[in-house]
Amino acid sequence: MRIISGTYKGRRLTAPKKLPVRPTTDMAKEALFNILNNRYYFDEIKVIDLFSGTGNISYEFASRGTENITAIDAHYGCVKYINAVTKEFEFNITTLKSDVFKFLERTALKADVIFADPPYNMDSEQFLKIASFVFERDLLEEGGILIIEHSNQTDLSEHPQFSFSKKYGGNLFSFLK
Repeated sequence: MRIISGTYKGRRLTAPKKLPVRPTTDMAKEALFNILNNRYYFDEIKVIDLFSGTGNISYEFASRGTENITAIDAHYGCVKYINAVTKEFEFNITTLKSDVFKFLERTALKADVIFADPPYNMDSEQFLKIASFVFERDLLEEGGILIIEHSNQTDLSEHPQFSFSKKYGGNLFSFLK
């Protein structure tokens, strides 16, 4: 994986092979950040990265100037890896080792962008549960957006806050506001 833009543009990162992750492809990540670049000044937003895995998305935000990033993952190895990269690059990423659903139930954090990249084999109800928690608990700042990455076998268009989706290869990003 590589950082697409910002201070660390072009830097390649190699996560340990033993991590249970499926990082967002560079092509999909670049397309996603092109959309976000038209909506936000990265140095003015707060981000929550759910199911953060290798931290790929968090690093991209940090490289582009985002100072307030919280990365959540239940796997100790993922959190350890994100912490190591955060220290090496002096990013301002706070990590939490937590089950995402438990985190969403109890957090008081709000963000402008909440990005979720759950395992693709999760059932559709779990994907919708993420969105329900975010909107019922009012976790987005005004004008904020929830982005859920998923496969084309999952359809989130029935959710009341669904806005649009974009497809990149086998990946889809659903945008909910």
